[in-house]
Amino acid sequence: MRGKILDEVWTIINGERQDQYGNPEDSFSMIADLWNSYLVKKDGELGILYPKDVAIMMALLKIARETHQHKRDNLLDAIGYLALAADMDGQ
Repeated sequence: MRGKILDEVWTIINGERQDQYGNPEDSFSMIADLWNSYLVKKDGELGILYPKDVAIMMALLKIARETHQHKRDNLLDAIGYLALAADMDGQ
């Protein structure tokens, strides 16, 4: 017997989220590609992430989701993450 939270999560990841973002493996593969590209180009500082990097990488996650299906929330979140990254510039 699964708990209510597990039932809810199962429904989300096997229904709504897959409908919105596609197969998780495909989505995560695209996100991994974007993050790897970002990290390789990051001034040779592989392995050292700063808060600004997290904000940029979260924007990349939203961009990957947007490539599967347009959702205004993806764009708003990506812009928000990039605005936060701009505020952190120099940290």
